[in-house]
Amino acid sequence: MSITSDLKKDLVSRNFSGEIFTDKGTRTIYATDGSVYREFPEAVVFPKNKSDIITLIKYASQHKKSIIPRAAGTSLAGQVVGKGIVADISRHQNKILSLNQKEKSVRIEPGVVLEELNRYLAPHNLFFGPETSTANRCNIGGMVGNNACGLHSLVYGSTRDFTLKVEAILSDGSEVIFEDLSTEQLHKKLEQNDLEGEIYKKLDTILSNNQLKEDIREAYPDSRIPRRNTGYALDLLLNCAPYTDNGEKINLSKIIAGSEGTLVFITAITLQLIDLPPKNKLLVCVHLNNVIEATKANLIALRHQPMAIELMDKSILDLTKENLTQQKNRFFLKGDPGALLIVEFNDKNPETVSNRATAMEKEMRDAGYGYHFPHVSGENVAKVWALRKSGLGVLSNMVGDAKPVSLTEDTAVATELLPEYIKDFNILMDKYGLECTHHAHIATGELHLRPILNIKSKKDVELFHTVAFESAKLVKKYRGSLSGEHGDGRLRGEFIPLMYGEKVYNLLKEVKATFDPNNTLNPGKITDTPKMNEFLRYEIDRKEPEIDTIFDFSSTEGILRATEKCNGSGDCRKSFEAGGTLCPSFMATRDEHNSTRARANMLRETLTNNSKKNQFDDKELYKILDLCLLCKACKSECPSGVDIAKLKMEFLQHYYDAHHIPIRSLVIAWLPMLNKFAAPIPGIANFFMQNKITGHIMKSMLGFSTKRSMPLYGKQTLNRWKKSRKEISNSEKKRVYLFNDEFTNFNDPDIGIEAILLLEKLGYSVIIPNHNESGRTFLSKGVLRKAKKLAINNVEKLSKLISEESPLIGIEPSAILAFRDEYPDLVGEKLRGKSLEISKNALLFEEFICKEIEKGAITSEHFTSTKKEILLHGHCQQKAVASTQPTIKMLELPENYNVEEIPSGCCGMAGAFGYEKEHFELSNKIGEMVLFPAVRKAKSETIISAPGTSCRHQIKDGTGRKALHPISILFRALR
Repeated sequence: MSITSDLKKDLVSRNFSGEIFTDKGTRTIYATDGSVYREFPEAVVFPKNKSDIITLIKYASQHKKSIIPRAAGTSLAGQVVGKGIVADISRHQNKILSLNQKEKSVRIEPGVVLEELNRYLAPHNLFFGPETSTANRCNIGGMVGNNACGLHSLVYGSTRDFTLKVEAILSDGSEVIFEDLSTEQLHKKLEQNDLEGEIYKKLDTILSNNQLKEDIREAYPDSRIPRRNTGYALDLLLNCAPYTDNGEKINLSKIIAGSEGTLVFITAITLQLIDLPPKNKLLVCVHLNNVIEATKANLIALRHQPMAIELMDKSILDLTKENLTQQKNRFFLKGDPGALLIVEFNDKNPETVSNRATAMEKEMRDAGYGYHFPHVSGENVAKVWALRKSGLGVLSNMVGDAKPVSLTEDTAVATELLPEYIKDFNILMDKYGLECTHHAHIATGELHLRPILNIKSKKDVELFHTVAFESAKLVKKYRGSLSGEHGDGRLRGEFIPLMYGEKVYNLLKEVKATFDPNNTLNPGKITDTPKMNEFLRYEIDRKEPEIDTIFDFSSTEGILRATEKCNGSGDCRKSFEAGGTLCPSFMATRDEHNSTRARANMLRETLTNNSKKNQFDDKELYKILDLCLLCKACKSECPSGVDIAKLKMEFLQHYYDAHHIPIRSLVIAWLPMLNKFAAPIPGIANFFMQNKITGHIMKSMLGFSTKRSMPLYGKQTLNRWKKSRKEISNSEKKRVYLFNDEFTNFNDPDIGIEAILLLEKLGYSVIIPNHNESGRTFLSKGVLRKAKKLAINNVEKLSKLISEESPLIGIEPSAILAFRDEYPDLVGEKLRGKSLEISKNALLFEEFICKEIEKGAITSEHFTSTKKEILLHGHCQQKAVASTQPTIKMLELPENYNVEEIPSGCCGMAGAFGYEKEHFELSNKIGEMVLFPAVRKAKSETIISAPGTSCRHQIKDGTGRKALHPISILFRALR
């Protein structure tokens, strides 16, 4: 029997109630986190409760195995990477246990997500102050482990500052509570003859020794630096009573915060809360020439009582241009700033906010800093902060193997020393011929400095270590902290002896050995870490595999590098309450297996290390990609722009080359062609699909859910209707071309008819040009070679017709947007230019109407003045590739029409996905997150609208309400 099966069997026999995984796929997706490190764990477990954790610790201790506590896995220093047993607490241990409004405290399990906690607290006018850029997915347990903080740490401090109590399991399986202790209570702890007592005795021995006290105070970072996380927080314990006169009560939560799971396994946390801040936020976005200038302007900003000051440099600002979501958040930028300071002011009195901002701007201008000072308030504040928080993710968009790497990105020095420190750091970069990015928390002396290195090459891997060593010496020169918020982990642990000296470093080792004598809990982090350039993600100087693809991946230098853009930041792990669409399958299941990150990790691993001639031939990868709905949200919402939908399409074609295409996939892919046979007899075809007996048989045979209704055929195709009409040509009318997609033509011809009649009424001449199907069904099932032929054919046929004066207008978003999204990368180099030209003028129907409204060609006078309320669900691909704003604007063209957009993400149908029997339950679960409840709550007279044909079908099946295409609504609004 294998070791892993023994492990599983043994844990089950000990009544471990959580899930246990030892398969290759799970171990692969847990082999990395948000860092550059990679090591395969022996197993991955999901403890359900405290009893499971005790069982796990006792088992590991007995068998000399290690346990790696893991939350959201966004660690940047390799904290949750290792060869032991990864214990993921995010799946089950995520409950808010109690709220004490009087004391302003909350008791939670460690898997609670920060943003979800604050949403729960908001109605009580409370929140947890320390926040991170990963707030919509990070777990509080991970925040305690890293002593995390964020952009408002200038005011709110770090997680440690607000941690009142930690409940945990020690390395011997005993339970412990760390909280404030009086001197008398501490003495009682010192009398205990158990592991807890030994811990207090060891710390007392260290903290009572006058020489060691002096050594600690001399070695640790300057106490003026709020962000100091290097090693264990002995300096803070030293400031407590009885070790410092009049010190605050000792609380070992201080040393647990920042210990990275190396001392205890946390089971519950009690946090101090604060009142919600006033809503009078104002941002001043100071445009500067360079980073050094920003470090000096920062000192001026600090004098005006800001809530936060954040920095973005030019390299990061430039990378946001390539991200579809962040493009919209760049609205306030002017020119090409070398650096940007974002200064936030907030106060109960709006006048005070305005005065502070004005005074700061004047002082900066007088000092010669800044050339543009836009003031941003209201809803736009969130957009600016979203741009700033995208910094880590967009860095992966840099083309090529050389990337800005997490190396010196967590150093902190006193703010007044920051200009000189950055000058010295840039001299260091020049010495080694390196470029570097600068961003983040300049208000508290911490800048995320990321040298651009290729950690696939031996030369740069050695330089990786050299720069880390030289940086550590530089930080020590300024008496700074090597870790400000991201922790030591594997990245910085090696240099703690340099920072603190061997004597103090040995004290840290003694602390670790006392808490964890058998080295069970997350070994190799903070103390006794491996060399920091070992266990990296990539094999050094490997020969990159040559992978032929159907899609053109040249913009990312190949499909493998397109996959490697995923840096593990975990934006795909947010909940549906956080908004957006990414990632629907994770939102519904809260399972890492179903995250975009997991799919990218598995694909990267397979393409890199699969020894088969067909690198895509891997059943584990097929399984991991199965629940990707191809919603395209990752293309726009992932800061790194990792387009898993495109990658899945490519994978499927090659996987099918090694296996067979499933019958159901063939039927779905070729459905537009098959529809041609059923279209002449719609009544008969519809009868057989609707009949309980024949419909059940057909669905069962094809692997569709028998609980689904099937899309029916229209009475006649749109093409047939158009040809049967007698039209009067009018050369004075503007000519537009309507793309008659395969869904409109066969299933929704009435919408196509309404579109044509509406356009004609508004003064346009509508032509359906000669074209093929969009290829969407083939794309969705990975039958790419056929999709490519259709794309080429369409581009060849339409390139001479389509222009800005005569655009191509589409009804079904997934079909028309193929011209903008997939076609340019599918048609080949010769046709790419023509494809890109068409893509500029391939418009959603709503986009065309809005363009004409802006020109004054269409006005509200054509439409009714009756009042209507409309509830809109936007199409996934429309949200990702285009926007729902034109839909809203078009629907509000009638003067008394009011539109509310449902913040619904994906509907869950996603083309054929929701029809397939094995996906039916998940499809409904996604619909039930936001969409279905919103539709059910809507008044009966409210019009439900959805541009997508599958979305309308999902709404009908899930709620019983009929949703109309926006075209139908506007057509019926004609006078």
